[in-house]
Amino acid sequence: MLRRFAGRCPPGGLTSLGAALREVVLLLCVSLCMSAASAAEAVPAAADPVLEARMLKIAAELRCLVCQNQTIADSHADLAIDLRQQVRELLQKGMTDQQITAYMTDRYGDFVLYRPPFKATTVLLWAGPGVMLVGGLLVLVLVLRKRSRMPEDRFDADEPPVS
Repeated sequence: MLRRFAGRCPPGGLTSLGAALREVVLLLCVSLCMSAASAAEAVPAAADPVLEARMLKIAAELRCLVCQNQTIADSHADLAIDLRQQVRELLQKGMTDQQITAYMTDRYGDFVLYRPPFKATTVLLWAGPGVMLVGGLLVLVLVLRKRSRMPEDRFDADEPPVS
């Protein structure tokens, strides 16, 4: 097939086409390498590994206010990064884990806790899924009972009638 087009190409046309194709492939490879090189650098480990471990333990109990389905330890949102830094600073000041959790709860409310306490304002949060499950099962039982009492002529036939 290439011989068919060889007569139409200028001298050295096929070789220059191959060279151009190689250049395009090389350009794509270089651009992919550059995009990987521009990835964010890893955050350096803390100077105090014990403090960092305590910070991660506390951060695993606090909800990211941006993501809402992740802890601030797992989230990469700017607010989560700031909250982790704030926890580090509070730990450096000598506060206990409970004091830091209380500080965050006072500032952001029970919503910041990944496992909020069971109290009057959070009872729906804790009991809601169970109540909805029981309600759904009750509706299912009532519908099935009603359908079992219906006469058969109210249902569609399983097989089409033979003509």
